Amino acid sequence: METNWTKVYTTENPVTAEIIKQGLIENDIAAVIMNKKDSSYQTFGVIEVLVNKKDVEKAEAFIQSSDSE
Repeated sequence: METNWTKVYTTENPVTAEIIKQGLIENDIAAVIMNKKDSSYQTFGVIEVLVNKKDVEKAEAFIQSSDSE
């Protein structure tokens, strides 16, 4: 994976991660999900939402505004 991706959100809930990712994409911020959950035991690990380094501030502002709603 390229090194220009930065983590902006972490959760254990895959649905929440997908909602955040879709919201970012709808706001013209490229986003991907990195699922670090154990494939055998889904209780271990987290899911991260990553964006390009140049979009970190914009993404964090979007996430904060959606958390406050």
